[in-house]
Amino acid sequence: MTLLLLFTIIGVLAHQTLGFYVPGVSPKPFHTNDHVPLLVNKIVSENTQLPFAYGDLPFVCVPHNGGTSTWLNLGEVLRGDRLMSSDFKLVVGQDTKCETLCTVSINEEQSNEVKQFIKDEYRVEWVVDNLPGATVLKFNSSFVPNAALLPYFALGQLKGEQAYIHNHVTLQLLYQTSSKNPDDKYIVGFEVYPASYAEPGLCDKQEPSAPMKEVGTGKTSITYTYSVIWKESKDITWATRWDRYLQIFESRIHWYSISNSLVITMFLTGMVAMIILRTLKRDITSYNTSEEDIEALDEDSIGWKLCHGDVLRPPKYSLLLAPLLGSGVQCLIMVAGTIVLSMFGLLNPSYRGGLISYGLAFYVLAGSFAGYFSARMYKVLKGQQWFRNALVTATLVPCTMFVIEFILNMFVWGQQSSSAIPFGTFFALIAMWFGVSTPLVFAGAVFGARRPMPDNPVRTHQIPRQIPDQPWYLQLHISMTVGGLMPFAVIFIELFFIFKSIWSDQYYYMFGFLALVFFILVVTTVEIAIVITYFSLCSEDYRWWWKSFAVSAASGVYVFFYSIFYYFTRLKVQGFVPAVVYFGHSIMICLIYSLCMGTIGFFATFLFVRKIYAAIKVD
Repeated sequence: MTLLLLFTIIGVLAHQTLGFYVPGVSPKPFHTNDHVPLLVNKIVSENTQLPFAYGDLPFVCVPHNGGTSTWLNLGEVLRGDRLMSSDFKLVVGQDTKCETLCTVSINEEQSNEVKQFIKDEYRVEWVVDNLPGATVLKFNSSFVPNAALLPYFALGQLKGEQAYIHNHVTLQLLYQTSSKNPDDKYIVGFEVYPASYAEPGLCDKQEPSAPMKEVGTGKTSITYTYSVIWKESKDITWATRWDRYLQIFESRIHWYSISNSLVITMFLTGMVAMIILRTLKRDITSYNTSEEDIEALDEDSIGWKLCHGDVLRPPKYSLLLAPLLGSGVQCLIMVAGTIVLSMFGLLNPSYRGGLISYGLAFYVLAGSFAGYFSARMYKVLKGQQWFRNALVTATLVPCTMFVIEFILNMFVWGQQSSSAIPFGTFFALIAMWFGVSTPLVFAGAVFGARRPMPDNPVRTHQIPRQIPDQPWYLQLHISMTVGGLMPFAVIFIELFFIFKSIWSDQYYYMFGFLALVFFILVVTTVEIAIVITYFSLCSEDYRWWWKSFAVSAASGVYVFFYSIFYYFTRLKVQGFVPAVVYFGHSIMICLIYSLCMGTIGFFATFLFVRKIYAAIKVD
């Protein structure tokens, strides 16, 4: 009943935090005749996964002063944002019609490049007052009467083999008038309606059958025009202006799916917990009877008590296991910290790059916890080289991630994509690694190594006990296959939404559901690790250290298989480099996920083993 109540409370919190977010630091009022800057960002495509800075494209308008780049946080840089000023003249309260922005002449090669961008379904991202230029969807949401939005608009359109560039945009800016001061106006909407016209004067007529501007037919010139419409909104307020961007997902279907997963998991959890608790209670009662019964049990029975002299024997490669566990704690703090902040709206879609920035900050500052837990576990494993252990903890996982990211960056640099990490940012990340995270790891390691260890519940024999042949279902690969399946079954529905957010450039905002799924995942991982360890000990196999970690981390393999399935069934990625980028980042995500789950399963099993062996009498 307690577990059921806890699940219910978390579910209610998850439902209540779906639409909660902090829309910004503070609303910025504008007044009549104020100039509102429009920032151009990048073009993105699901088919290539390679964004390009809008200001670097050879076929768009360049500001007369060369353009001013906007300061970006670390997360924005890593996700490929490149905000730059533009020559659009947006004056509060002043509508304009068919204003000419510029005329750009392009050669045949550049014209073909534009055509290829349109074929790849590239979309444009602009920003006004921290609101992305949006495309209005045709359907309406069932929650509010306003139409839902997509945070981009199409670069052009295809008709057969002909490609037409959108060289005219109608910018509709919605504003709310302050009730306290009628002169204050707050921008609550930024909608973009693109069009293509062969001649600049045609935008005045706005005829649907007007000829469009074709590209990919040789050298040509493109005249860009725009219209501005200011419209007062009665329904949308500053606090709710992001709601229309966050209606992309079907939250009702999402809730039903999660509820179904929750019911299944609770049922399995109850069954597993009941079996383990009842069996353990019976075993401990049997083992703690008379000495004659114990001797008879030792001679005639097979049980986990027979392994008491070897269950805490240090495993092989302890200098690798302890750093992995420390790094797993570090990644867990990063994941849990970002989920908690996102649940309370501090990391919301309006804060571009905030999730990545805070995630990196959590990871770097959690270095002390990595060093501490790694040193403590290394001490449990009877390790003597604490300095080397701390060094491996500080370098193993970050170095692996840096190598993968650097290789991916080499491919992306070759494509001149804005998602390529600049050298300056690379050096900043390395400085954070060696200047902040590594010293914290060593500080935590010193503190952990100096703390006294609690006494072991049982003594380890000098001569290892012979391990009998194990049943087929307790072989490591079978245990990993079965043990990884159930945690994956808990999260695979949520994985669809997460992957869709990452690779389809859509906003993910249902962090309440994510926190609920993460909690269920942790509970499931803990129970699976404990159950498989218990069965292994009952078969007199005391090599549970690495097995508990591997079984818990095995669901990461299923996640990678799902990423392959998603790639071939949901995406239309074309080309070698986009495939390398997709699978490279998928491997990084799966490695971090496996590290977190392996750490959770290991520490749960470690506490379980100490608990059960402390409850029996051993002569």
